[in-house]
Amino acid sequence: MTTMSELPEDVVNEILPRVPLTSLRAVRSTCKKWNSLSKYRVFAAVRKQFLGFIMMDYKVCSMRFDLQGIRNDGEFVDPSIKQVDILDQIEVSKVFHCDGLLLCVLKDNSRLVVWNHYLGQTRWIQPRDSFHKLDRYALGYDKDRNHKILRVFADYEGRNQVSGYEVYSFRTDSWKAFCLTPDWDIESHQRGVSLKGNTYFLAQEKKITVGGGKVEDILLAFDFTRERFGPRLPLPLQSDEADYFVSLSCVGEEQLAVLHQSWEISDVVEIWVTNKIDPGAVSWSEFLSSVSDFSVNPLAGSFFIDEEIKVAVIFDLDGDKRNETCRNQTAYIIGEDGYFKSVNIGEARNLGIPDKDGYTQRIYSRPLVCSYVPTLVQLQINQPGTMIESHD
Repeated sequence: MTTMSELPEDVVNEILPRVPLTSLRAVRSTCKKWNSLSKYRVFAAVRKQFLGFIMMDYKVCSMRFDLQGIRNDGEFVDPSIKQVDILDQIEVSKVFHCDGLLLCVLKDNSRLVVWNHYLGQTRWIQPRDSFHKLDRYALGYDKDRNHKILRVFADYEGRNQVSGYEVYSFRTDSWKAFCLTPDWDIESHQRGVSLKGNTYFLAQEKKITVGGGKVEDILLAFDFTRERFGPRLPLPLQSDEADYFVSLSCVGEEQLAVLHQSWEISDVVEIWVTNKIDPGAVSWSEFLSSVSDFSVNPLAGSFFIDEEIKVAVIFDLDGDKRNETCRNQTAYIIGEDGYFKSVNIGEARNLGIPDKDGYTQRIYSRPLVCSYVPTLVQLQINQPGTMIESHD
């Protein structure tokens, strides 16, 4: 009888790409050969697919999205989405990815959990003082590959303006707090995107002009080695009241992409990618510009791009705002050549809470997507409730 370890390599290469993310632990435990091959062959074989995680209705799900057959409806396969069992006991409000690790913010803002999917490890992190629902977070690492978490907080009693930040070090198991009074702001819905260890935010610089103030959109980097925000970096376009930058996304491990939409010019969606980027410099080139029949919500609008077939996939709710009883979470696939396809990925949960008069405003959950690559980073597993030493 042939064992798993004795299967020919060409057979193994056929099997591994079909393994869902949620089953990788079982594959690794099959035998030493499969354990070593799973890290490299699975992800090399699916390089033409998007592999990542999507947060839907406060639950983290794995997602595999194959775009190769999109221009032939007979070949296109709807994305595979499966809930992650190891996190099914918690509700998550935000997710962030860096270097194969997933940072999850609990819905009640009581704790954070970092998860290494490939190794099946989790690490729970308590606040130095307390977390807030409007905190901004990011995950990154310094030049010594020490992974860290950034928490940006605000004066929540006043104008919700950024007033400081904290950095948690995995190596020292502690928080450090920094005061900050910047002339820029990061809005609470903006999600940091990590690239080569550093994290980038869409931010707004406040300028005093004759007759009042002016807001200018900027790109802002956080350097985890220096534990400091870098200089203001330019974005490819500047927005006005009818235009805005929606969100950032990683393109592989070397580039960043930004999504911009104009409401005045036929709902034009533009995506730009970096030619060069580091915490001190950036340059841009246009990836695609497409007229869309949907509006991307600035509170959501997570996306990824496929450079080979020149398309972008944007995740948001469907466009039927008139339907007050049901909305769908949707993947919009757009191309510069005018290609458009919408894919229903599940019914959106109504998150509305009744007011004192019993009226419930319908607020629907929006999908949030991040990419994924495997990592062997050890998390030094702890248990929920473990107290973390703090340093001011």
